[in-house]
Amino acid sequence: MTLDCPVPMPEGDRVLLAHGEGLRLTRGLIRDLLLPAFDNRFLRPLADAAVLPPIDGEPVMTTDTYVVTPLFFPGGDIGSLAVHGTVNDLTACGAVPLYLSVALILEEGLPLPTLRRVVESVAVAAAGCGVCVVTGDTKVVPRGAVDQLFVSVTGLGRRRGRVRLGSERVRPGDRVVVTGTLGDHGVAVLSAREQLDFAGALRNDSAALHALVGGLWDTGIDVHFLRDPTRGGVAAVLHELTEAAAVSVEIESAAVPLSDGVRGASELLGLDPLFIANEGKMVVVIAPGDEVPTLECLRRHPLGRDAAVIGTVTAGRPPEVRVRSALGALRALDDPRGAPLPRIC
Repeated sequence: MTLDCPVPMPEGDRVLLAHGEGLRLTRGLIRDLLLPAFDNRFLRPLADAAVLPPIDGEPVMTTDTYVVTPLFFPGGDIGSLAVHGTVNDLTACGAVPLYLSVALILEEGLPLPTLRRVVESVAVAAAGCGVCVVTGDTKVVPRGAVDQLFVSVTGLGRRRGRVRLGSERVRPGDRVVVTGTLGDHGVAVLSAREQLDFAGALRNDSAALHALVGGLWDTGIDVHFLRDPTRGGVAAVLHELTEAAAVSVEIESAAVPLSDGVRGASELLGLDPLFIANEGKMVVVIAPGDEVPTLECLRRHPLGRDAAVIGTVTAGRPPEVRVRSALGALRALDDPRGAPLPRIC
């Protein structure tokens, strides 16, 4: 799959090294493309930093970099993904997202229409999340130094006052919940990259989850642990949790929610959906007895309609993650050195 036009584009329709040199072309890129997309009172002065009002609560900050290939895939693109992923990282720490800083690393020769499409996607996603892009940066590197376009986003939010999250709160008997079907992002990106046609509709799950998760706290549910299962999928989250909390986790394979497309692709390619990246799901650990109100709350939101309880925290030693098959057999869930699908977030 290529994002270039079928006929050569004029030189003026592509990113030049001069766009990153701080002179006339740089100013034009900012004035004509970036500022109109992100315009707000914090960004408008175009200073070296954004001056922000005081935050009512503990500041929470996160940074992530997005290097997805291809840039556009079923249901999303690198722009919306960068916003949603950053918002979800703040959400997973119990924060309300407020502001974003966006840095773009552009390959010389990138079509300007492609850049405009990504920038507009960032703007639409940020507006949908209720956050402002208040500052940023643009760098242009020679051909081949990056793969078209990388996006780095820093997010700033405020922590909800009564929220207490952490592996130290996880205890044997706690229940493991996922907010929806797993593996949608990784399989959608794979299908677009390799031009594969799997049985069943495939659509990336990129979405901001602050409203979905906020509903749990608004309902009064005491969430012990929260994490978005991006690179490495749910398996990576659970292995990190067992190591940090010195507990084990047992997953019921029959309870893991999967779309038909992901199920078919996983069977065809020999992939385990627990290892495939997600960009619009959360792993939630709650106290035993809170399963019903948690699922009721999540399923009331469109992004949580497929929420499910998939496992239980146990006191097993040494700490490990195990999966119980539909026939009742237990197997250890490996902790491999590398992910099965590269470059998906």
